[in-house]
Amino acid sequence: MRNHALSLFCCLAAGIAPVAALAQDAADPKIDGHVRTHLQSAFETSGTPGAPDSTTTIDGQYIPNAAEPFGGEIQLNADQSTPFWPARVVPPEGAPNILLVMTDDTGFGAGSTFGGVIPMPVLDELAAEGLRYTNFNSTALCSPSRAALLTGRNHHHVGFGNIAEASTGFPGYDASIGRDSISIGGILRANGYNTSWYGKNHNTPPWTESQLGPFDQWPTGEIFGFDHFYGFMGGDANQWQPNLFNDTTQIYPFRDNPGWNLITAEADDAIRHIETVNSIDPDKPFFVYLAPGATHAPHHPTKEWVDKIEAMHLFDDGWNKLRETIYANQKRLGVIPEAAELTPWPDGLKKWDDLTDDEKKLFIRQVNVYAAYLAYADHETGRVIDAIERMGKLDNTLIIYIVGDNGSSAEGSPIGTPNEVAQFNGVTPPVDVQLKEFYDVWGTDETYNHMAVGWTWAFDTPFRWTKQVASHFGGTRQGMVMSWPTKITDKGGVRNQFSHFIDIVPTLLEATQIPAPRFAYGIEQMPIDGTSMVYTWDASPDGATRHKVQYFEMFGNRGIYNDGWYANTTPIVDPWELFSIPSPDVMNSYKWELYDLTKDWTQNNDLASTMPDKLRDLQELFIAEASKFQVFPLDNAVATRLVTPRPSVVAGRTHFEYTYPV
Repeated sequence: MRNHALSLFCCLAAGIAPVAALAQDAADPKIDGHVRTHLQSAFETSGTPGAPDSTTTIDGQYIPNAAEPFGGEIQLNADQSTPFWPARVVPPEGAPNILLVMTDDTGFGAGSTFGGVIPMPVLDELAAEGLRYTNFNSTALCSPSRAALLTGRNHHHVGFGNIAEASTGFPGYDASIGRDSISIGGILRANGYNTSWYGKNHNTPPWTESQLGPFDQWPTGEIFGFDHFYGFMGGDANQWQPNLFNDTTQIYPFRDNPGWNLITAEADDAIRHIETVNSIDPDKPFFVYLAPGATHAPHHPTKEWVDKIEAMHLFDDGWNKLRETIYANQKRLGVIPEAAELTPWPDGLKKWDDLTDDEKKLFIRQVNVYAAYLAYADHETGRVIDAIERMGKLDNTLIIYIVGDNGSSAEGSPIGTPNEVAQFNGVTPPVDVQLKEFYDVWGTDETYNHMAVGWTWAFDTPFRWTKQVASHFGGTRQGMVMSWPTKITDKGGVRNQFSHFIDIVPTLLEATQIPAPRFAYGIEQMPIDGTSMVYTWDASPDGATRHKVQYFEMFGNRGIYNDGWYANTTPIVDPWELFSIPSPDVMNSYKWELYDLTKDWTQNNDLASTMPDKLRDLQELFIAEASKFQVFPLDNAVATRLVTPRPSVVAGRTHFEYTYPV
């Protein structure tokens, strides 16, 4: 085979038509794909072959693509020879620009587009021009959802069964996306896109996050493949003074810059970069991934936005009334079925009417700051969209705007906290201390704040549970909007087909007409697990889904979807009880529930006792899927997982010397 490849290249270089070789190539599917790359006739080319302005698409099976064979002529002297420039790689004709937006820790019922009271006018406008997706699901936690989003593969399948900081030494939990699973950024870049990423990462192994690297699993490394990164590496960041990187260089733009905020700075840098691309090469499409830290704690909006929200008095009636309002709005908007039931309020959380006046005052301040953070982030996303429109490129831009990488977060304790880090260390200042010391500075650089769990539960309306809980849709159901003015024609439509984060990569590949690569950097790529959602653009709202089976698992809470049926475990600890010690026998310590989602949208009527055979079938399906995608061994520990020994650049060291600057 190697001799055939060499002879074929020699024939091409000499200008001899390799007829026999071509015949063998057509008959032999195992021939080296690098050779096949320049023999296929389906490529889109422009200009004269070998001319400096010539362009071509590629078959995309190999990243990086093989060098184009020299097609000119070489004699002893240059004036007797013919030069030949390799064609510049471009995407297929009509491939759209792409803006992929995702907020952080945002429940299905938080924003106005899906029934919430927090204003998100930018997303509302996109929904009016595009499609609202009501049955789109995450993994229930940050790093895992982001790994699934960027690779198109299930989170355990690429080592992110949990957040990077809770990684363990098992294949599904090692926080290392391998070279067999390069991201959509690398795929699009190899096919002629400019790719850039803004905001949160959280998919780089923590022990490689220092300025020393290695950088292969950073956003601009070969696994993620982005041309540019402007953001933070970990799970959250102080938005006033973040641990901020420009590509792989740490920067400090907030120094001596009062009022600087990362949410605005990310939008500024995205606009600057898009305008640079448009100025230098206006025909080059861009892929922008905008992942602001909002609304993960700390909730750090500007005072301007806090004042706007406080003046609206959105939350004065408390979280129970808020839940009823959201539920009614959702039915009015058609983002839940008319028959969908509102799940009950949990016994372990106080109802609003049972709170003291001090508690109500503090909790309203907390949620106003949270709401300001989400509204602020939506506004800044709108600035990026406005910049694309000013360039005249909005009509051919596919925008996917995902509201949350998981459900709303319950990690702030039942009374909230002025310092999330203190909460993770078991310290929760009481209400009177929070009122006295932190009320007026809530959301400023003097706090690392999070809100009370009652608001969290309300923002996941109409579902039960929250972030971390993969068994229930309060942890996994995310609102999502797609807009592409020249392709999506059902303006303002709703789509109820079941879908998942792993479906975004195949959707982008079909939209751009770019294939998933078979090999990248010499490594065979794992199959993509997701299903393209392009079919939904022309489907009816309740048309059949093509995503038939999907497992869920996080901290031992698990579920299995199969064509309208859903079986799941019942959580045995509350996600705000960060130091609980559940039974380590995860397989046998949980009760299971069963739901017919075609009639029970919100998991409110458990059929497990009346349909044990159906439940058993789904439990067996979960085991099969979990075995396939590296879910085992199951682990429901939280705090102990965070302190599990793992690789570290400081492991075993007791003496440190630092020289300026570091």
